[in-house]
Amino acid sequence: MSSKGGGTALSRRNYRLASDTDKPKVTGIVNEKLLSDYLHHVFPASSKHGPASATYRKTLNFQDLGAHLERLLSEDEPAEDGTDQVEGRLGPSTVVLDHTSGFEGLLFVDDDLLGVIGHSNFSSIRATTCAYKGKWVYEVLISSEGLMQIGWCTLNCRFNQEEGVGDTPDSYAYDGNRVRKWNVTTTNYGKSWAAGDIVSCMIDLDEGTITFCLNGQSLGTAFSNIKMGPGVAYFPAISLSFKESVAFNFGSRPLRYPVEGYLPLQDPPTADLIKAHRLLGYMKTVLSTCIDTQEEKLTEKDIGSWQLKGEPTVLVTLAHIFNYFAPLMCKVYLVEDVLMSFLLGILEGGGSVDEHPLIQQLLDLFWLLMEDFEVNECLKQLMMSLLRAYRFSPIIPDLGFQIHYLRLTTAILRHEKSRKYLLSNVLFDVLRSVVFFYIKTPLRVKEAGLEELIPTTWWPTRFDKEGKDEKDLRHETADERMRRRAYERGCQRLKKRIEVVEELQVQILRLMLNNKDKGTGEASRYIFLNKFRKFLQENASNRGNPTVLCPPEYMVCFMHRLITAVRSYWDEGKRKSTGAISSEEAYVPPQLFYNGKVDYFDLQRLGGLLSHLKKTLKDDLATKANIIIDPAEIQATSMDDLDEDEESGAAQRPSGAAAMGGALARPSWLSSPTLGRANRFLSTAAVSLMTPRRPLAPPEKVKVRSLPVEQRTEEDIEGSHGNDGLLLGRPLEEPDQPITEKSLLEILDGIVMMYNLSVHQQLGKMVVVSDDVHEYAVALKDTEEKIARCPGRRPDILEELQKSQKVFAEKLNHLSRRLAWINATIYSKEKMLDVYWLLRVCIRTIEHADNTGSLFAFNPEFYLNVAMNSYSALKNYFSPSNSMDELPGYEDTLTQLAAILAKHFADPRIVGTDIKDSLMQALASYVCYPQSLRAVERIPEEQRVAMMRNLLAPYEQRPWAQTNWILVRLWRGCGFGYRYTRLPHLLKTKPEDANLPSLQRDLSVASFQKPCPSILLQRHMAELLSQDKDMAASFLNSVLNQLNWAFSEFIGMIQEIQQAAERPERNFVDTRQLKVCATCFDLSVSLLRVLEMTVTLVPEIFLDWNRPSAELLLRRLAQLLNQVLNRVTAERNLFDRVVNLRLPGLESVDHYPILVAVTGILVRILVDSERQGIARAASVLLSDPCFQLHSIQHLLGETEASTAGADHKHFSLHAYTDYISAEEEQKVEQMLAFLTEESKQAAATTAPTSEDDLCPICYAHSISAIFKPCSHKSCKACINQHLMNNKDCFFCKATITGVEDYSKPAGS
Repeated sequence: MSSKGGGTALSRRNYRLASDTDKPKVTGIVNEKLLSDYLHHVFPASSKHGPASATYRKTLNFQDLGAHLERLLSEDEPAEDGTDQVEGRLGPSTVVLDHTSGFEGLLFVDDDLLGVIGHSNFSSIRATTCAYKGKWVYEVLISSEGLMQIGWCTLNCRFNQEEGVGDTPDSYAYDGNRVRKWNVTTTNYGKSWAAGDIVSCMIDLDEGTITFCLNGQSLGTAFSNIKMGPGVAYFPAISLSFKESVAFNFGSRPLRYPVEGYLPLQDPPTADLIKAHRLLGYMKTVLSTCIDTQEEKLTEKDIGSWQLKGEPTVLVTLAHIFNYFAPLMCKVYLVEDVLMSFLLGILEGGGSVDEHPLIQQLLDLFWLLMEDFEVNECLKQLMMSLLRAYRFSPIIPDLGFQIHYLRLTTAILRHEKSRKYLLSNVLFDVLRSVVFFYIKTPLRVKEAGLEELIPTTWWPTRFDKEGKDEKDLRHETADERMRRRAYERGCQRLKKRIEVVEELQVQILRLMLNNKDKGTGEASRYIFLNKFRKFLQENASNRGNPTVLCPPEYMVCFMHRLITAVRSYWDEGKRKSTGAISSEEAYVPPQLFYNGKVDYFDLQRLGGLLSHLKKTLKDDLATKANIIIDPAEIQATSMDDLDEDEESGAAQRPSGAAAMGGALARPSWLSSPTLGRANRFLSTAAVSLMTPRRPLAPPEKVKVRSLPVEQRTEEDIEGSHGNDGLLLGRPLEEPDQPITEKSLLEILDGIVMMYNLSVHQQLGKMVVVSDDVHEYAVALKDTEEKIARCPGRRPDILEELQKSQKVFAEKLNHLSRRLAWINATIYSKEKMLDVYWLLRVCIRTIEHADNTGSLFAFNPEFYLNVAMNSYSALKNYFSPSNSMDELPGYEDTLTQLAAILAKHFADPRIVGTDIKDSLMQALASYVCYPQSLRAVERIPEEQRVAMMRNLLAPYEQRPWAQTNWILVRLWRGCGFGYRYTRLPHLLKTKPEDANLPSLQRDLSVASFQKPCPSILLQRHMAELLSQDKDMAASFLNSVLNQLNWAFSEFIGMIQEIQQAAERPERNFVDTRQLKVCATCFDLSVSLLRVLEMTVTLVPEIFLDWNRPSAELLLRRLAQLLNQVLNRVTAERNLFDRVVNLRLPGLESVDHYPILVAVTGILVRILVDSERQGIARAASVLLSDPCFQLHSIQHLLGETEASTAGADHKHFSLHAYTDYISAEEEQKVEQMLAFLTEESKQAAATTAPTSEDDLCPICYAHSISAIFKPCSHKSCKACINQHLMNNKDCFFCKATITGVEDYSKPAGS
């Protein structure tokens, strides 16, 4: 074995004392007597071997030391006859889960056969060893808090996918998810468990009882008088539902909570324990003893100051110890009980980890005196034990356990060689080191000590009309203020303690990101980088396999710590390199997305599939980025894709037993290697570089190596002379300046990907606690008000109300403390700044990529997603505890994001329908809030006009509903009766948006924001529609088409709903149908509002008949308005009846929104226009066969008395004085008077028309147009509408080449 560590040239297999010729050169050489005294001091003989006096003991030297040590260690060895074996068990001495025959259902079982994950409805498995006599215990480490039943069963128990442990007569179980115990029947028992808890399962087969403990606290006897006797033996067993996971400890490791009188089901290695403790004692003596060769005596020294200096006497002594100690340190029980306890003891004195160099010296010693395989296994077991201890330690107020284990982890990772071994082989392969960066949230506030830390609780007590918290603190009472401040102080204390843990976690990551430790091979950062990329691939490629994914709550904490570590290294680099940019200006350069140096797995690009982009944009890659794609290599890559698909398909097919580790891919969550095939850079095989320095010569190709992630070196990432590494292929638009170390750019890219994978989802999920606090606070206030109003003669009601008050107050005390924890760990100001920084990184990255023109298509979709989602999180999740307004440069960032949304929602370079929908939804949400709408108004005018042009594109062949929503929001606040936040009949209802995706939930919430119209964007719209006549015609034609469709669908659906409601048998209308019906109604209203906006801003589109399509558009508009009015205003009609049913799901369907929208259009064209326009509008409206004056009269509640019942309440605009101004009412009355007069005149002057002279298509208007060349005739309205979509004649299908006016010849 080669020499290792400490610069000492000694091999474990060849130790010798220095010869006489060496003596002058070497210090620490001792004489025979001093050596003997030293060895007797280190290895004292026990009292069994006679007096220990220095006078009588035998001289001891290194030749005799081996035999002496062997004799000492053999003293306490147990007899070989096995008499120490405790009776009462049957089965193997090493207890594991029975993966051969003792299971039911589909399960993933870990390599060590102690961890299990459910993979079917309700799977069960038992252990290999059973107990029939005595008192036994085993522990279960709860990894997920879902539905599980844990306990004991006999061999006779038969389980299935519905019945598990506790559901059969001879099985007994505890279920902490439902807080019950099970033995055929079930009753309440124990406490609820959470991920990170430990359940102890005890069986007393002398007394016939079963008891359970949770984190060492007894839950009481669960079962007594259990079946016992000959032939009855109980196995540990569990049943668990899909995705739930646990790990068992039958005694292979020290029990976390040993119970007096109960033995672990697996015997501890007693002999090895005694031996290991004794050897450790010898080692401690060596470390604390100093040999003074001058005075020829031994002196004591502080063990913490010991250093590995290469003293031969000390090293040879330690080598003898390690001959016995090293093999023992490969066993998990001994590592956890002996070594980990010893190392933790070194750090117990407090102070920083730097103040305890002994651990570094000991690790040097391990690498020097142990074989590689021994030290590797020892470190692996040590890290696994530390991670398990960290994860399953209870939360206490000072987080002492977590800090203790993280300090030791930090100390171990400070050792360079150990760190590199662990990074290469353990931290991301054998266990999930991400757990080290997680701070679990305590579900049981009392046990976590939060009552002592936050003695005073507080929650909002004042709410506005809509039930929102009032932020104005001026109305606070002195008592409320005192409580709030005491609560805030408690929250601050908690936050400071959590920050200690977070700082240690960042230190661990900084050690992993060290790129200066090149003395023993590749720097740590590059090992970490390759493992990190593989971790991301595993989580990106296995979205459908939740057992493989890193839980999102872990990912959130990991991301925040990684951001802190990366930014600290980034800014350190900036201080050393003046040309580099600071982390505040960080972004990911666009060449990372197309040069193939970074693997993006199968993640979608903005322009589609990568293989497609490489074929279609290969010329752009060559001219803009000097990258040449070889067609032969593209073909090779395609074949490689096919091969890999076949491999993955074969890997996923089970090939053996139904359940276990052999047949199915084993998941990696508990402590096992990661799933997934080896990464291959499918995207890099086809990339070559054309050097731009010699433009006249033929391009020189430099091959880019296509390497698996694990094989990348520092040079592949950072580059070297003439090699740009990750930044190969810089486009001309990208500034030629250093950004930062290229490895940090790839980690930054990974952080953005992490946010997209699961962090945003988790941020939204944790908001529920804040929502719960709000709901309970509202309920408590409501209850207190009822108590104050309760009459004294009803003590029974008062008592019930007081009970409710007590329950709500207790729940709020619990939730407010839990919320303090969540605000400190997830929604703190620092975490908000991290998410804000990520938003700005994405914005800058998108801006730089956009500058590359067509190469923007290579940008992964997730950058746009993260930009939109992180803004949504900042706006919705971090308030009210933190406000976006306080973020540095907030308004500029809003404007930048507005520019991105405005430009890219209709960007032809983006092809994915999902990302296009997301962009549209984000823009729709953006224009609903005054602050973000003003940001849209601040973007350059050219971009604003382009955005409005894209919004006014015809609605056909694209998702138009969101476009329409945006236009409506720009108008809301300007239309007729359109200044409301919520509709009059919806004021008391709550929007159901809890389960919607993030952006859709934003829209749902945004729909209840106060109106904030944009006059500037309305002006742009007016200019565009006024100047571009063709665009105006096609836009309005499409709006009218969609209105016709939406309203017709709505009427058809309410007919079906009414028929179902009238049937005598009990019918349930499908909720989906109700939702679609309500959506069609909302679409009809919003389309009418867009028409109102258009008529108001650009009335000439309808009323200036010099425009070619104006008359047709006006006739179509009049036709649709009359149709809507007639359907909605008819007495006791279908609409009335369905509205009065008040069906859940149809809350938004009411007279007010649709009639007010129609009224707004009519008022604009019949009252607010110029005289000629009013005359034209009236003429068209009255000439429509569907026009009925009583529909207009209905708006003001003026109906014929004969048709109205006394009990029927009529709709009237007069009833909505809070929503409609007096001026608006006056205009409606003016309009009604005008139409009444006009209709009388029209009736008097209209001459009867012969049927032969009517249009044969609509039979509503006279023939007024003749077609060329076929000479068929119709009215102008019909032929103009037809020609918008079809050029064939109605009658003969000839192609129409022209249309001329037609008037009936005189006298015919």
